[in-house]
Amino acid sequence: MTVSASTPAPAPASQEFFAAYEALLARWPAGTAELDVPTPYGRTRVHAYGPAGAPAVLLLHGGGATGAVWFANAAALGTHHRVLAVDILGDAGRSVRTGRPLRTTADLMAWLDALLDGLGVRRAHLLGHSYGAWIALTYALRAPERVDRLVLLDPTRCFAGFRPGFLLRSLPVLARPRTARALAYVDRETAGTDTDPDWKRLFALAASDFPHRKLIAGRRPDGGALKAPLLVLLAGRSGAHDPAKVAARVRGAVPHARIGRLPRLTHYALPTAAPAETNRLVCEFLRADPDDGGDGGDGDREGQSRSRW
Repeated sequence: MTVSASTPAPAPASQEFFAAYEALLARWPAGTAELDVPTPYGRTRVHAYGPAGAPAVLLLHGGGATGAVWFANAAALGTHHRVLAVDILGDAGRSVRTGRPLRTTADLMAWLDALLDGLGVRRAHLLGHSYGAWIALTYALRAPERVDRLVLLDPTRCFAGFRPGFLLRSLPVLARPRTARALAYVDRETAGTDTDPDWKRLFALAASDFPHRKLIAGRRPDGGALKAPLLVLLAGRSGAHDPAKVAARVRGAVPHARIGRLPRLTHYALPTAAPAETNRLVCEFLRADPDDGGDGGDGDREGQSRSRW
């Protein structure tokens, strides 16, 4: 497969959405490349930054967030890694579904295989938030030979289910997606944080402009089978789930995991709020010597990159 430089293409979304999308991309560091990667399931947009020969880190966003959401993380991660931030196929953004139907978890994993092949990446670190964390963990279990290290930001449906109240608050946005309604929702869910307002606007536009997007909802992965070094960063004020319960289940399933807490953040505040702390913890984990705690250690000792629950 070949990777081509991006070219504008018609998409079933408003000019307002794409204007907001491009405005967020303008905040990525200079030297960021926009790539279109063909796969059997459609063309995938990838925002690429960092040394071409450096170890790759593939970034998978939360539902409706788009790959542009990582603007505050790209420079830090790209110092020593090749950052590859994806517009997940089937979600909002500039990826375009064509060819084979993308319907099952197996399809989603095959899409990721084809995406990495198209990028010329044999192995990569995976970093996912929310829905993207579920994809990352599922892929790490299904294709362990392609995953070096795994970072999950407030992962949903990986180790615990959603809070019922979170589902009830989300239902109106899912049932009748409107920009104003989605913006009010994400404002409530990020109250008291410095979540980026431009990204919140893009998220709200994605809800209204891509109302028929269908994210694949497969089974909860069996984290106990994970071999890759794992870092889980949990939002201390997450409304999506009980972060203490998630931390306990991570410890039980993956004893070698490293677990950190971002106490002031909510689920949707990641990854744009307090990016310096998130970047520090992630970069330390990705660059750590495996013999010096890079495998995650016991995940419970306090230190620069661990937090006690």
